[in-house]
Amino acid sequence: MKIFLDTANLDELKKGASWGIVDGVTTNPTLIAKEGRPIAEQVRLICDIVDGDISAEVVSTEASAMIKEGKELAKIHKNIVVKCPLTRDGIQATKALSSEGIRVNVTLCFSPGQALLAAKAGAYIISPFVGRLDDIGWTGMDLVRQILQIYKNYGFKTQVLAASLRSPLHVVDAALAGSHIGTMPFKVLDMLFNHPLTDKGLDQFLKDYAKAFPEAPGR
Repeated sequence: MKIFLDTANLDELKKGASWGIVDGVTTNPTLIAKEGRPIAEQVRLICDIVDGDISAEVVSTEASAMIKEGKELAKIHKNIVVKCPLTRDGIQATKALSSEGIRVNVTLCFSPGQALLAAKAGAYIISPFVGRLDDIGWTGMDLVRQILQIYKNYGFKTQVLAASLRSPLHVVDAALAGSHIGTMPFKVLDMLFNHPLTDKGLDQFLKDYAKAFPEAPGR
């Protein structure tokens, strides 16, 4: 499973990229707004940090305006993936953009029927929101499994990106379900490293070595 960071913060992205395990980035208007720069300017900076798919979302709501905005965003960098919402206009824009070879991430997906429409429109990525479904009493990961099955049934090439992943358990469940991509906040990626037995084991290894070789280099 590819790991994407769901952030527009440059410091978080630099740290995540330094670990060598970040495959791409997802942004949205909320995340961009937190950084205080317009979308085009911020995603251009992000493309300098992470070499992978960088999702940049349109803020227009009418199809023709989405298409125009999407074309402008796609010109910023070869790694840009245009994000369109799963609305009627968003699907229309997705079809038009994908027909011109522009990759589209269809976002705000909450049902398998919506995911089917996105794939039919030529979406490069579909983004089901796991955590937000959990919030209203649904099992969000079930949606990921349903979409994967539908796409398998008909040979759709659209990648499934499990979004709104809020914990390490969400990430593991997405991987077990077979999601192509999981996107998460930096803090969730950081939490994946943690296990008390790793810390305890490393501490014991170092203590044992220091006891046997007190004059070892670096001590």
